[in-house]
Amino acid sequence: MNNDELFSALDMLERERGISAGYLLEKVKNAIVIAVKKDYEVEDENVAVTMDPATGTFEVKLLRDVVDEVTNPNTQILEEDAKKIKKKLKVGDQLETKLKTKDFGRIAAQTAKHVIRQGIREAERSQMYTEMQSKSHEIVTGVVTRVDNARGIVALEIGKNEAILPRNEQVPGEVLTEGEHVKVYVVDVAVTDRGPRVMISRTHPGLVKRMFEMEVPEVFDGTVEIKAIAREAGQRTKLAVWSKDPDVDPRGACIGAHGSRVANIVEELNGEKIDVVLWSEDPAEFIAAALSPANVVSVEILEGENKSCRVTVPDNQLSLAIGNKGQNARLCARLTGYNIDIRPESGYYGEDDQQEQANAEADEEA
Repeated sequence: MNNDELFSALDMLERERGISAGYLLEKVKNAIVIAVKKDYEVEDENVAVTMDPATGTFEVKLLRDVVDEVTNPNTQILEEDAKKIKKKLKVGDQLETKLKTKDFGRIAAQTAKHVIRQGIREAERSQMYTEMQSKSHEIVTGVVTRVDNARGIVALEIGKNEAILPRNEQVPGEVLTEGEHVKVYVVDVAVTDRGPRVMISRTHPGLVKRMFEMEVPEVFDGTVEIKAIAREAGQRTKLAVWSKDPDVDPRGACIGAHGSRVANIVEELNGEKIDVVLWSEDPAEFIAAALSPANVVSVEILEGENKSCRVTVPDNQLSLAIGNKGQNARLCARLTGYNIDIRPESGYYGEDDQQEQANAEADEEA
């Protein structure tokens, strides 16, 4: 490879892979220094590399100190010998000897190629990390490139990067096919020996939160704040919202006219139900709202270190409050942070008798 071919190759890499030619030049210089050190058994300071794409200059020089007594012939030269090459040299100066590329040797050249390739890989990894780190905690669209049913994973192409969607981050029952465009939430980007590892999810609550930010201008600009979110992916999500502007209805803003805004998100999530409830500083009010769509008669916050409460609902609302397989109560507990005991207004069978007995026993002890 001549000088022009080298610089052209670096320019091509910059255009096609987006890797700075200047960065690669430094890697090439380092590779050449390694090659010269290997062949001539010298140190870094005894090698000078000049590369200038503008002029097409590519020079490698071996530097030897001019001395009156040689202890290392690889790095030193006697004054009298130096003067035969350049008359003006004296003790303390350096003699520059221009080397020919072919003199580096086959092994040294292989070393240089390895370092250059490594430099390209490092640059690509750095680019990938920077690109994906900027998308951390955001929604990105990926293209499904591979579905491995045996391992339960789905590979997605996101820009120039590949990310794996593991089974536990996939929505239960959702079937993804090769070539399909799918939105995922970037949970985190970690640095590994094999490059950046992008952790993505379709089940993370952050996916729903970001969708509301994209769909609802009041959420995007901060007028409406999402205070808490609880999700069972593919089935139901509860979202607690609040507005710092008393003139703005946070629930109405998120739901939209005739439910249009929330409907768009439900469609994007393949029919996942979404309950938007009002957040309140008062735990009792918040818990009552969070049990929606059930109506609540009363909420009693229980004393103790554990955050617990007892909720009373109309008899005909008990199953609605608990939800299918306890889902509504479970999501309410996650959303509010309280352990919730739900009871019907009429009380459980025999509960009054048990309470009277407990009161009588308490009176006797007193």
